[in-house]
Amino acid sequence: MTVIRTDKWLEKAYQKPDEIFKKLSSYFDNADEKDVAMYLTQHGMYYKPVRNGEALVESLRKKNVWGIVQQEEEKLSKLWKGNNIPIFIFPSNTYNRQIMEQYNGRSGLSFRDKLFLFISDINSEDEIRALFTHEYNHCCRLAHNPKDEKDYSLLDVIVLEGMAEQAVNERYGKELQAPWTQYYTQEEAEKIWKSIVQPNADLPKSSRRVTEILYGKKLFPHMAGYCVGYYLVNRYCQQTGKESKDLLSIPSEKIAFIEK
Repeated sequence: MTVIRTDKWLEKAYQKPDEIFKKLSSYFDNADEKDVAMYLTQHGMYYKPVRNGEALVESLRKKNVWGIVQQEEEKLSKLWKGNNIPIFIFPSNTYNRQIMEQYNGRSGLSFRDKLFLFISDINSEDEIRALFTHEYNHCCRLAHNPKDEKDYSLLDVIVLEGMAEQAVNERYGKELQAPWTQYYTQEEAEKIWKSIVQPNADLPKSSRRVTEILYGKKLFPHMAGYCVGYYLVNRYCQQTGKESKDLLSIPSEKIAFIEK
């Protein structure tokens, strides 16, 4: 099981997303369709059908979105020794201003055992490939990392994000990386690491402060955690000569050069 033909689901139920959420609930433990709907829409999946939505689905199909993702999965599953997981593709929420303005209408969500891509009809083939690279790298890191995700700390979360963008950089260059990878210079990122992130590195990912640091809420620099995560991973690769495929099982502390 790899790329699920969700275009066929959308043919029948695009105008009734609740039916889709109900179908997806079987892929989640201890979650009903309302839980699934809330979680997926928070991360960019459409929930309010647009006018002529069927034409949108047909546009994605004509772009061969499902075939493109299948091709990428076949390449990267070999390169990263990835597990055979279900991959779901749905339209993104084009009413979400942040997704449209900062990420050009694309988003995604990854788990150890499944992956979701949310795509608009304005996305290019390379944008789709880069998005899949980022999200599938998450899946592979979660599978190869000896630490269980429930035990992840702030450091583990930012390294997870940094690894994914390092993979995008290696495959597609800076042009297709997430905007936050270029918010700060290396010197600025080092200062944020030393003064803010490192002192909080061991906080459990469930901590409210972790969210504040990750996204730069309250008085923290914008997207501080994400930016520092990419800085740490990129620095590690430059200093060791390793590539993203070599990183998947390396502990976060080693990548950050603070191994205990």
